[in-house]
Amino acid sequence: MLTDSHCHLDAALFDPDREAVLARARRAGVLRQVVPATEAAAWPRLGEVCAHDAGLFAAYGLHPLFLQAHRPQHLNELRDWIERERPVAIGECGLDFHVQGLDVEDQQGYFRGQLRLAREFDLPLIVHARKAVEAVIMAVRKVGGLRGVVHSYAGSEQQARQLWDSGFMIGLGGPVTYARAQRLRRLVASMPLEHLLLETDAPDQPDADHRGQRNEPARLPLVCRTIAALRGQDPEHIAAATSANATRLFGLPA
Repeated sequence: MLTDSHCHLDAALFDPDREAVLARARRAGVLRQVVPATEAAAWPRLGEVCAHDAGLFAAYGLHPLFLQAHRPQHLNELRDWIERERPVAIGECGLDFHVQGLDVEDQQGYFRGQLRLAREFDLPLIVHARKAVEAVIMAVRKVGGLRGVVHSYAGSEQQARQLWDSGFMIGLGGPVTYARAQRLRRLVASMPLEHLLLETDAPDQPDADHRGQRNEPARLPLVCRTIAALRGQDPEHIAAATSANATRLFGLPA
């Protein structure tokens, strides 16, 4: 059994064939998927998608790349959604210092608000940290008492250790399958397995065998096999351990 800890199955790119995408995932052994949100307007649609399959688990949050769509009142609305819908996590939230034109102060304000909600409701966080890992670590430490995952991790080994010490796992997907991702591959080869989650970030970040194509959760086994080869371990061991990590972090049914 594999768990895709980060998959945007509610994305419009899946509208024509979502059921077929899910069927391929199940045949590939990907039996559970965590589906994080991007903006308040998309929360109802995400909930509807997850309600149609027992293996889909919703998370609600405000993604930094959708900053222009966010409003301060959305944090209050997020509290209402959490109380009513009981998601497995808050997210996708975080910081993005790569894309030009995204106000850093506004990003940090929404991120801090979601960190406080996570502590209030004792929920894990799904964090986006592109060229912002250090800032994320500082924000997490300032609030304290948090846990979660930094998805599509691209920081250093030292930063990864700081995240582990702060109660966070790292999520790895398609990028680790690229031979040029040497730093990432060195990290996953030696890191403690209890801090690792597997993900696809579908429809984004396809693996090296499907570059340029729409990604989907059925391709998670390739990520698993790549990591297993880098670590010199059986794919079944990696699948079992990372699924157990997801179960523990998100409180998923076994």
